[in-house]
Amino acid sequence: MKIKRSRSTRKGRIEIIPMIDVMFFLLATFMLASLSMQNLHSLPVNLPEGHADPMKSKTPVTLTITKESELFLDKRHVTLESLAATLKPLLESNQASVIVSADSAAPNGITVQAMLKARQAGAQHFLIAVKHVD
Repeated sequence: MKIKRSRSTRKGRIEIIPMIDVMFFLLATFMLASLSMQNLHSLPVNLPEGHADPMKSKTPVTLTITKESELFLDKRHVTLESLAATLKPLLESNQASVIVSADSAAPNGITVQAMLKARQAGAQHFLIAVKHVD
């Protein structure tokens, strides 16, 4: 004769809702972390294509040149005449390299003039920003 237990056994089950919550939390965390790793010191311009090694400078100063020949130094609008005066304190404080982020449609003359003014301000190393092609 079989004796029934008064307490029935319950099968364990996996709750999926907490796992989904954890996965969304991890997704949001990694998205925010990847956004913080991007270089947000420059304005969006249409960069020329090319192959380049990754940048090794710790605290770069970005010189952006738009196709309308406007100059920006770390998102601050500067003129060609005020470029050297604005750049000099930035270079002295952190010994940074200058990243030249010029639009591919920008006139070459303004790019060269801006680099010469940066050289007068004390810039020793220039890095040219390019769009990576495979």
